[in-house]
Amino acid sequence: MTLSFQLNGDRVDVTEVAPTTTLLDWLRIEQGLTGTKEGCNEGDCGACTVMVTDETGPKALNACILFLPQLQGKSVTTVEGLKLPDGALHPVQQAMVDQHGSQCGFCTPGFVMSMATAQITGEADHDLTLAGNLCRCTGYAPIIRAAESAMAQPVPDHLPKTFRMPEEAENIAFQPKSSDELASWYAANPDARLVAGATDLGLDVTKGMRDLGQVAFLNRCADLKQIEVTEEEIRIGAMVTFSELLPVIEPLHPGFGAMLRRFASVQIRNAATVGGNIANGSPIGDSPPALIALGAQLHLRHADNRRTLDLQDFFLDYGKQDRAKGEFVEAISIPRQPDRLACYKLSKRADQDISAVCGCFSITVEEGRVASARIAFGGMAGTPKRATAVEAAITGQPWDESILAKAAPAWAKDFQPLTDMRATADYRLKAARNMLERYLLADLGQATNIAEVSA
Repeated sequence: MTLSFQLNGDRVDVTEVAPTTTLLDWLRIEQGLTGTKEGCNEGDCGACTVMVTDETGPKALNACILFLPQLQGKSVTTVEGLKLPDGALHPVQQAMVDQHGSQCGFCTPGFVMSMATAQITGEADHDLTLAGNLCRCTGYAPIIRAAESAMAQPVPDHLPKTFRMPEEAENIAFQPKSSDELASWYAANPDARLVAGATDLGLDVTKGMRDLGQVAFLNRCADLKQIEVTEEEIRIGAMVTFSELLPVIEPLHPGFGAMLRRFASVQIRNAATVGGNIANGSPIGDSPPALIALGAQLHLRHADNRRTLDLQDFFLDYGKQDRAKGEFVEAISIPRQPDRLACYKLSKRADQDISAVCGCFSITVEEGRVASARIAFGGMAGTPKRATAVEAAITGQPWDESILAKAAPAWAKDFQPLTDMRATADYRLKAARNMLERYLLADLGQATNIAEVSA
């Protein structure tokens, strides 16, 4: 059995490798392409960034948590493949030289791969595109200057803008092409592991050194990658990435979009899927609180049997979800509604950090009183969880600052958070209360954006 894709312009056929071999290890060990660096080996530092191009265009991805079967039929460009056919430097490489954007140079290949991808896609928000690349010696000012300089240069012709390999070989792992094919196989192999974006599961391999056993890669299930927006709902396929979700959800719920811009990094958002972020059941996953606050429903499938439940009911306990063996997440649906959503992500870093607390609020006010409320948090319990006692305490109350005192006793009824390396229990409770106050004041027209800094 063979896995085929394009590497720096040439077709490669890979045989006799484990399906959980990472692209980073394969490049460095098997191909001798050591320009792609191993830093954190968990998708945080960006030193391993490569460009992966398919029929939808190029994407910056972390090679350290990208398994080889995820590349079937695609084109991979590493830093060694950036130079022009005549040997000249790519414009982003030349810009890094001209702007003195490198000192030790370890992080530089990852930066230039992110910059080269952004040059093709035309994404000029460099704070956004480079948030997933960390530099510890040069400083970001010359790197940003290099990115700005490179954007003014023509895009070289030798890099593919879209790519699809015309001939596909058999793969080294099971890769269903539809949810029907997946459902049949998974029902017969219920103990197998499903690989969506591998941004979380990949760490079981790179950090946990675990053998995942039998695996199936879902990146070719085209019908799980669809987003459908109707007058009644927004239906999101489980394999939709957060990069794909962002432009759809942001016009409808700007607060959700703003939070997603702080969700990990571009490299992670290009791989991580909505279904995966839900199915792994993390108590600090950022999308479930927003989805719960919007009243989302989860669509599960086992063989030919489908069922739907409120997303909030999917999370039973820490590490335990309402999902049977052989059952998988097929889609998530959000009812269409007037936008009242605000999301507040509290973390030690603004970009690419795990939330200490993530609070999402959707409160409807009629004639000066709270008509209905949906409030959900991550980081406050062993699962993403609604603040039902707080909701009950404020419903029917006047929508003014007096409501904060009415809600105060209810917080402890809803949450008994843990103290860990990210925050203490007391801090989390205070932060949650403050988020409600922020939502109230912002809704009443007061300035609450503390991210704006001026000299």
